[in-house]
Amino acid sequence: MDKHHQHLLLQHHQHLHHHQKLSLAKSSRQSCSEWIFRDVPSDITIEVNGGNFALHKFPLVSRSGRIRRIVAEHRDSDISKVELLNLPGGAEIFELAAKFCYGINFEITSSNVAQLFCVSDYLEMTEEYSKDNLASRTEEYLESIVCKNLEMCVEVLKQSENLLPLADELNIISRCIDAIASKACAEQIASSFSRLEYSSSGRLHMSRQAKSSDGGDWWIEDLSVLRIDFYQRVMNAMKCRGVRPESIGASLVSYAERELTRRSETGHHEHEQTIVETIVALLPVEKLVVPISFLFGLLRRAVMLDTSVSSRLDLERRIGSQLDMATLDDLLIPSFRHAGDTLFEIDTVHRILVNFSQQGGDDSEDEESVFECDSPHSPSQSAMFKVAKLVDSYLAEIAPDANLDLAKFLLIAEALPLHARTLHDGLYRAIDLYLKVTCFKKCFTILVLLILMFGLCSQVHQGLSDSDKKKLSKLIDFQKLSQEAGAHAAQNERLPLQSIVQVLYFEQLKLRSSLCSSYSDEEAKPKQHQQQQSWRINSGALSAAMSPKDNYASLRRENRELKLELARLRMRLNDLEKEHICMKRDMHRSHSRKFMSSFSKKMGKLSFFGHSSSRGSSSPSKQSFRTDSKVMDRTCASTD
Repeated sequence: MDKHHQHLLLQHHQHLHHHQKLSLAKSSRQSCSEWIFRDVPSDITIEVNGGNFALHKFPLVSRSGRIRRIVAEHRDSDISKVELLNLPGGAEIFELAAKFCYGINFEITSSNVAQLFCVSDYLEMTEEYSKDNLASRTEEYLESIVCKNLEMCVEVLKQSENLLPLADELNIISRCIDAIASKACAEQIASSFSRLEYSSSGRLHMSRQAKSSDGGDWWIEDLSVLRIDFYQRVMNAMKCRGVRPESIGASLVSYAERELTRRSETGHHEHEQTIVETIVALLPVEKLVVPISFLFGLLRRAVMLDTSVSSRLDLERRIGSQLDMATLDDLLIPSFRHAGDTLFEIDTVHRILVNFSQQGGDDSEDEESVFECDSPHSPSQSAMFKVAKLVDSYLAEIAPDANLDLAKFLLIAEALPLHARTLHDGLYRAIDLYLKVTCFKKCFTILVLLILMFGLCSQVHQGLSDSDKKKLSKLIDFQKLSQEAGAHAAQNERLPLQSIVQVLYFEQLKLRSSLCSSYSDEEAKPKQHQQQQSWRINSGALSAAMSPKDNYASLRRENRELKLELARLRMRLNDLEKEHICMKRDMHRSHSRKFMSSFSKKMGKLSFFGHSSSRGSSSPSKQSFRTDSKVMDRTCASTD
């Protein structure tokens, strides 16, 4: 919009404002002419917010100390016009005050009592100047009518929003707040007593219907219309009066849903930030009084609005105390930082997990005692198992994030104690997904190398190193993998060689243990019909109708096959090392097309998802072709 249009728009607004003032003054004169003394000429004009009231001095000075003092100060000049600046309620409320001075009846209601109370203080319409003056009348109505009714108190508080700070100085707000708290507490007590019933044994107890109903909490929706500072004072007053924490929590949920939804549409971020911080400060200290989904919703808003650190830490602590009730969608908190950051708030979730693991712990205790299974302050085993499954699902969800580095992945994976997971299938799945992403990065890097035709391998991101993969693999207890996960891990080329050997070794131990148990069963029950058993490892399966002798022979064949597979893996590793050495030598000698052809042929022999050549950093061993049990024992020993 150019300056000319802005100037025209400003003139239009000024014209409308002037027209409204003239209309107000005209309506004020017309309304005054209906109730003032028509046969007595006016001797004073009162101006309020652009409206002029042609009145008489005597009725005004007999009730208003302020007007009496103004007239007395200008007795010599015989003042005929007085302007009342900043009069509470404006011209409409002054007209009611002027009617009161003339003795004309009008109705005091909850929608005008706050303004009348304030204007009576402004005009000094107290008992000092006249008996039963406006101040005492409004005081009586406020005390005997408004404070007995919760809805009226809420209405008065709404009307008082435009009367600050005078309404607060006159204790209008504090009296309404105390009345609301007292009324809500009394309603709650009455509701509880009405639902008491006698059992068959003659004892009083709360009926089931009362436990599931809201009882005396009908006021929750009424309080949702208050501004945040008034609402905060009401909630604090209710806490002091002993209103149930569940009722406080339900009111906070209702208020937050209404205000935050409305503020988001208007875009008032600063006020929305104040609402979130106030709601967090008002949350009861008791657990489970608000849904955990509501706490996560507040935390998302707190992260998005960048609220105070104390508010976010308080929410994280509350969430951590009941994390076993959360879902995966709850944990996926979007990150609102710069573009190079992760998609989700990793650090926030880590702090929540730490709060969960250490809940109830004393700072004076040792770190080991905080994570002790049998500690009375630590989470229950069932809660720990639930959270462990939740964390594994969370890791699998964030694993494909290209900006997720290894340190943050390990931070989440290691946040729970070792005893939290009874089954490591979920953790293995998450680590495998993370390795897939890094393998994709490695493939992309190799393609870039083919295009550039330069030996700049050290300057290009190569994905995870061998040591990083070992760090990830150490998180998995391969003895806690299911049969299906173990079979997958035994053929997973993304895992380090030592991890694959571990999987095969533990699978062999399981087979031996099962075989021993089957032999003991045969000795205990030699005459019973032998039960059919099926054993599955990798792609091989044993027949269910075999005799024990055949079973043993088949197991020995499987054992030999495993050893041969291990030997083939080591041979393949040696081949990869040799190819890598040759490639480096060629890249240093020549950059010609002949080198490009040789390089392409050799790259074709490598699998993008095969083992990294850095895996076997030592020189190829002549003993790698051994297929007896010494190979297995030596490899397992090196892994440990």
